[in-house]
Amino acid sequence: MQIHLISVGNRMPGWVQQGYDEYAKRMPRECALVLKEIAPGKRCKNSDVARIVKEEGERMIAAIPAGAHVVTLDIPGQCWTTPALAHAMQVWQSQGQPVALLVGGPEGLSDAARQLAQQSWSLSPLTFPHPLVRVVVAEQLYRAWSILNNHPYHR
Repeated sequence: MQIHLISVGNRMPGWVQQGYDEYAKRMPRECALVLKEIAPGKRCKNSDVARIVKEEGERMIAAIPAGAHVVTLDIPGQCWTTPALAHAMQVWQSQGQPVALLVGGPEGLSDAARQLAQQSWSLSPLTFPHPLVRVVVAEQLYRAWSILNNHPYHR
C-alpha cells in the first residue's frame, strides 16, 4: 500500500522538509509515504479566493492515484486517537488500494475534493500552521504503523 500525502503548498522551510523526511523514510516499503505537493494559487489583495481554492482542488484531484481510498484532513473530520488511526491504517491495508490524504491550502479544501472523500480526519479542533500538518501526519502514520507491527516506537 502506498499512502499519498497530497498537500497544497511548496517551498517549505527546511525544518518542515527535514521533519517530514525523517518519518517518511522510517515507513517500510510495503507502507510507503509519498508526498505530492500541489502548487498553491497566487494570492493577493484582490484575489478571487473561491476560484483559487477550486483550481487547487482540481490539481489535487488530478494527483489522486486511480482507485485510491480518499481521506481529507479537515477540522470538521473525525478526531482519531493514535490507536484509532492504527485501526484505520489496518483497514486501508486490507483493502489493497492506495490511500490519498488530502491537505488543502490556507482556505481549506475545495468542495469537489471533500465530495470525493470516503473518510475525513481531523488532527485537532485547533488550526495548525499549514507546514506543520505534514510533519504531524507523517509522524502519526509512522506511530500507527509501529503499533500495528509491535515496534517499540509507540510506548
